[in-house]
Amino acid sequence: MTNSEKLIDLHTHSTESDGTLTPEELMKHAKERGLSAIALTDHDAISGINKARPVADALGLDFVPGVELSTDYQGQEVHILGYYIDTEQPDFLKQLKEFVDTREKRNEKMAALLKQEGFDITIDALTAENPDSVITRAHFARYLVEHGFVKDRETVFAKYLGDGCKCYVPREKITPFEAIRLIQLGGGLAFFAHPVLCHMNHDRLRFFIKSLKEAGLSGLEAIYSMNAPGDERNLMRLAEESDLLISGGSDFHGANKPQIQLGTGKGNLRIPYEILERIKEAKHQ
Repeated sequence: MTNSEKLIDLHTHSTESDGTLTPEELMKHAKERGLSAIALTDHDAISGINKARPVADALGLDFVPGVELSTDYQGQEVHILGYYIDTEQPDFLKQLKEFVDTREKRNEKMAALLKQEGFDITIDALTAENPDSVITRAHFARYLVEHGFVKDRETVFAKYLGDGCKCYVPREKITPFEAIRLIQLGGGLAFFAHPVLCHMNHDRLRFFIKSLKEAGLSGLEAIYSMNAPGDERNLMRLAEESDLLISGGSDFHGANKPQIQLGTGKGNLRIPYEILERIKEAKHQ
């Protein structure tokens, strides 16, 4: 198989954040889907990397240790992907832990608000059912549904945990510029995840990308499940204009996003291996 025929997925999530497959299961699924390479990019968590890597190696998959950091830019949520993260870098680990600690405080507040609504839910119970995972709103939703408190996940978010709902607690976020520095501290390359979801007009997006590039951004996620016709072409053009690399990913979450399939997204994705080759070249420069 030539490199142009080999397909990859550089944006996936496991049970270590808000996916439904364990890191090990995710690697096996990637092999079943015929992928040649996969990045594990859990939200604000790298705990799955050392679980996934040996399985990927045994299956002959090219494995990219990654992370996806949630940030805030002028009141808008922006995600930054990090590729080739060094899971042993002490300063990176320290700062990532501080970042995750703010999430844990937020979770405690949301659990308290849900208890006020009459739900028997505690952080200890959530952690017991999701050992070694970074607890997210997806875990809260699954717990409430599986324990019969709420009929489905959609209702949980519509009534209780969606942005602005009665039990929602906003989390403290770092800026995308700080996220780029944190990824670089961990030895990684930083990419602007799914720019299309930021819903910026062309001029604002171009200015923002220029600012990110000046802060050390390496690339844009130009190939993505939610791109509308023309989005990919536009992002490719912006990447070329800014001398940035491109990446591509499905944003696979398993059953939490059932419409998104690993490797192919909604059926519209084709991410060739050459994209990863260029990222590897940049990493080794």
